Amino acid sequence: MSYKKLTKSDDKIFAGICGGMAEYLDFDPTVVRVAYATLTLFTAFSGIILYFVLWFIIPKKEITQ
Repeated sequence: MSYKKLTKSDDKIFAGICGGMAEYLDFDPTVVRVAYATLTLFTAFSGIILYFVLWFIIPKKEITQ
């Protein structure tokens, strides 16, 4: 049985959080980044705090050979 795991992405601009969420949800990373930025603006910039929390919680991708 195969399952998806939320990890930081190699397709990153800052820390790979939005790219990782896009990979997990099978969306375009640009769409996720724009949606995240828009939500951050409309929630009094609380998305910035959430981004840093996710940065420490979401693990890096494991390198498999």
